[in-house]
Amino acid sequence: MHDKTLTELAAGLAAGEYSSRELTQSLLARIERLDGSLNSFITVTGEQALEAADRADAARGKGEAGPLTGLPLALKDIFCTRGVKTSCGSRMLDTFTAPYDASVVEKLAAAGIVSLGKTNMDEFAMGSSNENSFYGPVKNPWDLAAVPGGSSGGSAAAVAAGLVPAAMGTDTGGSIRQPAAFCGITGLKPTYGRVSRYGMIAYASSLDQAGPMARSAADCAQLLGAIAGHDLRDSTSVARGVPDYAADLDAPLSGLKIGLPREYFGDGLSPEVEGAVREAIKVYESLGATVREVSLPHTHYAIPAYYVIAPAEASSNLSRFDGVRFGHRCEAPADLIDLYKRSRAEGFGEEVKRRILIGTHTLSEGFFDAYYKKAQQVRRLIRQDFLDAFEEVDVLMGPASPTPAFDLGANKDPVSMYLQDIYTIAVNLAGIPGISVPAGFAGGRPVGLQILGTHFAEARLLNVAHQFQQATDWHLRRPALAEESA
Repeated sequence: MHDKTLTELAAGLAAGEYSSRELTQSLLARIERLDGSLNSFITVTGEQALEAADRADAARGKGEAGPLTGLPLALKDIFCTRGVKTSCGSRMLDTFTAPYDASVVEKLAAAGIVSLGKTNMDEFAMGSSNENSFYGPVKNPWDLAAVPGGSSGGSAAAVAAGLVPAAMGTDTGGSIRQPAAFCGITGLKPTYGRVSRYGMIAYASSLDQAGPMARSAADCAQLLGAIAGHDLRDSTSVARGVPDYAADLDAPLSGLKIGLPREYFGDGLSPEVEGAVREAIKVYESLGATVREVSLPHTHYAIPAYYVIAPAEASSNLSRFDGVRFGHRCEAPADLIDLYKRSRAEGFGEEVKRRILIGTHTLSEGFFDAYYKKAQQVRRLIRQDFLDAFEEVDVLMGPASPTPAFDLGANKDPVSMYLQDIYTIAVNLAGIPGISVPAGFAGGRPVGLQILGTHFAEARLLNVAHQFQQATDWHLRRPALAEESA
């Protein structure tokens, strides 16, 4: 059962080939046996999962099952989950048990989904390799010497290894799409505001967005339909109806206009990655699409703008972790200032401290206009570049990352690590949706094709991705570890 997609598992449940309890037990046993080599989970909620599976089986027996009832899934450990440790990959929240459910968790539970646990991640979602976790690095199922990408690396690795058929991630600057590319799975970052951020521990509030990670675009379509929608508890949630994202998956692509941003095919792009992406473009041409080059002229400003805006927002958001209300508290503080200093120094890791310092500096008196305000002005230019491009084409395509997954410990310089997100960061600054789909290999490690659309064009992106997956089998490839029987 571990080698089936979410869609295939749903069909098996509906046909009575197995129960949700049997499916859940099978995957829990697989996690126990294989995750020791991956470190993709922080917390496994076996008892709660079996209880949820039994409820799903009872609902199915009464004829009350929905399309997702009884299907297993994992949650990135950034989503508050009532009664379950929610750590955000940090020592700061190592002992924190959430008293309520995030909106995403609520909606998945209402759909009958069975959560198997919480996946590992870069601390407070700050990282591109999943090496910044208090719980240790996650390893890539395709090559245990390689990173899985970040910050949703645990979710990506768990899906790629067949520990779960799907998982939830978050994307602030590429943290769904880049690990999906590195691990050879499908990952969708929705339009900003499409999915509620309520109960999702904040990194950068104007950039964060939750989304599904699965083996296929069809699976992502089903999950997005379950989690999307307006939420009064999130002021940035958009009051807009939720379409049936699976309805147009099979629509033909004849006449589709594809734009290739010239800035995404320049210096720094691995020749093997470029070759795989261009071969994928040829598949689209064979399906009736036309291709033209376009320009996103402010692309080279995306990384500097992001690394002003995101740390500034992180500095504000993480100020709540002070050792007073919740989270890590130092031993025997001498006074209030000592409590603040030592609790934060002990609770946060190096990368989180680095971004807090950068953000605090850019927000300080005398620097706000020079840095933060200027970065927001550049952000508007980047957004306009995308809007102009979508006046000419339907979707944009290019690599999700300039290289395939790199080795653990290979990128110790923070700037070189930040450059891994060169093709993904601008998407978050503009608030548009993007999806990464498997499109080949480079040096034996997966390559992801990134497909971008205008605001709220998720249905179109999923259709475009699905048609590619109908014509190719890259998304069906499995690492040797995933082929091991449960």
